[in-house]
Amino acid sequence: MNLSKLIVLAAIWGSSFLFMRVAAHEVAPPFLIALRVGLGALLLVAVALWQRKALDIRAHWKHFLILGLLNTAVPFTLFAFAAQTLPASLMSILNATAPIFGTVISVVWLRTAMTWKSGLGLVLGIAGVAILVGLDTATVSPGILLAVGAGLAAGFLYGLASVYAKQAKSVDGFSNAHGSLWAACLFMFPVAPFYAPAVAVSVPVIWSIVAVGILCSGIAYLLYFNLIDQIGAAPTLSVGFLIPVFGVLWGALILHEPIGLQTVLGGAVVLVGTALITGFNPLAMIRRKPVSIS
Repeated sequence: MNLSKLIVLAAIWGSSFLFMRVAAHEVAPPFLIALRVGLGALLLVAVALWQRKALDIRAHWKHFLILGLLNTAVPFTLFAFAAQTLPASLMSILNATAPIFGTVISVVWLRTAMTWKSGLGLVLGIAGVAILVGLDTATVSPGILLAVGAGLAAGFLYGLASVYAKQAKSVDGFSNAHGSLWAACLFMFPVAPFYAPAVAVSVPVIWSIVAVGILCSGIAYLLYFNLIDQIGAAPTLSVGFLIPVFGVLWGALILHEPIGLQTVLGGAVVLVGTALITGFNPLAMIRRKPVSIS
């Protein structure tokens, strides 16, 4: 059951790159992300009211602002910018570099030791990105390096946010999601009106915006934190290894993106590197018993 939930979550988050790819051609990144976080926040506030979960803003407002900036507003916008150029498949693979950046940041910031597995994983991660950018014919287009840089910068910020969260004051998962989405709204809403579309957008774009906001931000967060309660945080984070699979799949099936040998090879090298860094073990995840919640 939990494995099924994990696969569904990966399928949802993998589709976010598809929806942003569709919307980014008609809606500027700041406006798109303002709508995304706004819709997600509205869904979570509805759930909070239904479940009578209060959000303690006064006690954790600084924490929410940091997460909202590092883990939501800026990386979402960077990927929306990258979506104007990159295929959904490549963006989903770049997203998987977050644990690699997190390890490097942890070594520099927290002075943690770099094991041989982490070092090898780092080298493989860099090699995988080089294969994707240097050899994949689907990525040969104007601005490719800038777009890839934006995707990698988003991965870096995700890694930075994860290291920060380990050092921050403990806050429950739902509050982190709820508070960080509203904090992201504070960052995005003042900027969004300057990037509003000059003409009416198409129906597919409207549905893509609704889907990436409600499905990929709101519902996915609820499923994500439910899984954390059931199987724990570490196994749930393994969803990051499944997201590129669905990102490539949706891109090929719906957007008819080509899947070249370089995409498969580069993506595989990145995921192997990430697995070495995180110590990912799929068998341990499947065998893990649900965490008891008191």
